[in-house]
Amino acid sequence: MNMKRRVLCFGDSNTYGYDPRGGRYDDDTRWPSRMGKLLGPEYSVIEEGFNGRTCVMDDPTEGGYKSGANYLPPCLMSHNPLDAVILMLGSNDSKKRFGLEPMTIGEGMMQLIRLTRMYAQNSDGAPAKIIVAAPPPIRDCLEKTRYRDCFGPDAIRVTRGLKDEYARIARLLRCEFVDAAQFAALSELDSLHFTREDHLRMAEGMAKKLRAMLENADQEGRTL
Repeated sequence: MNMKRRVLCFGDSNTYGYDPRGGRYDDDTRWPSRMGKLLGPEYSVIEEGFNGRTCVMDDPTEGGYKSGANYLPPCLMSHNPLDAVILMLGSNDSKKRFGLEPMTIGEGMMQLIRLTRMYAQNSDGAPAKIIVAAPPPIRDCLEKTRYRDCFGPDAIRVTRGLKDEYARIARLLRCEFVDAAQFAALSELDSLHFTREDHLRMAEGMAKKLRAMLENADQEGRTL
């Protein structure tokens, strides 16, 4: 019997499915679970989203467990075998208290990529495929939301810079890259989180990207 393709989605509140009106979107809405339904029964999609997660840092204000780098190795090992891992982080790294620029956030993403290569493997023991997703930039309406003091005006500029930085890193480390802004924007309610419609568009776009990546890998494997 063929094993299902196993895909892990590692991210922050937009992978968790935080609703800008409060609470959490349901299984039929959140983009990872929705993507799993679109991909079909031959895929198993694992949701690993956590509100406030950063690439490499714990948060001195919101408490511990926020560092993606600290949590990622046991997370990957507990879910192996994995055919693919989608990494979408960086928005929380732009908070005012961290004072980071796009290049520094990108260095954190590079660490996550290396950890994924080290700890995630498919059923044949080969490293899992990796998709690096740049999160949509924070909206200009941030100043009108409850998050304005937490993130500060620089967060808009910083998150706009993540697309080019992550694309460069993906080329350097030979990963797949996705600009999530081509699929989804962010809610005007808080300038940070996906609307229901954004989750659905994100699921459709990522499903196409993931399927194409794995099918291409299969074709390359058959030609070796």
